[in-house]
Amino acid sequence: MKIEIWSDIMCPFCYIGKRQLETALSVFPNDTFEIEWKSFQLDPTITSQPDTDVYMFLAERKGMSLEQSKEMHKSVAERAKSVGLNYNFDKAVISNSLNAHRIIQLAKTKNIGDRMEEIFFKAYFTDGQDLNNGLTLIKLGIQAGLDETEVREVLESDDLFIKEVQSDIKEAGEIGVQGVPFFVFDRKYAVSGAQPVETFVNTIQEVLK
Repeated sequence: MKIEIWSDIMCPFCYIGKRQLETALSVFPNDTFEIEWKSFQLDPTITSQPDTDVYMFLAERKGMSLEQSKEMHKSVAERAKSVGLNYNFDKAVISNSLNAHRIIQLAKTKNIGDRMEEIFFKAYFTDGQDLNNGLTLIKLGIQAGLDETEVREVLESDDLFIKEVQSDIKEAGEIGVQGVPFFVFDRKYAVSGAQPVETFVNTIQEVLK
């Protein structure tokens, strides 16, 4: 079964959804699943803002108070904790995710897209790393198993893997993706959002039938 997942590295529910799906897949030990991560940018216009904390950033963008923003992030962190993830929003660095998506596209050509995705999620939400920093992306790419020279080539180029990212985003629009995470199972069923494990299990069972 092929499972395609549209996701943005800086989307907190995408990491949660990844864990929910993985738990669901463990229910089917005798089945084989191919996971393909698809690029999606929640906001392609975001610029790197290492000096702006995420609480103030969201408050200003959504027109809410700083306290409301902190409460919202606290709620998300608690949900992440319920699936074994540790979110440190105090350390999160606001940046554009385009270059990270380009590295994921490179990783996909080496069949390590899922590993790269996991490393980037942890780097952003747990470790507070800047995913638009070239040296950081190189270090994390090597950690995933990529060749340092190839990662550098992507980052030093203005066009390598840009088309692949744009193609994924265009396809998302064509199939009606309104937000991420968005999961498509064998092009038969779709699940939108970080749904409960049971939802993923039921969907997989339907597709297997």
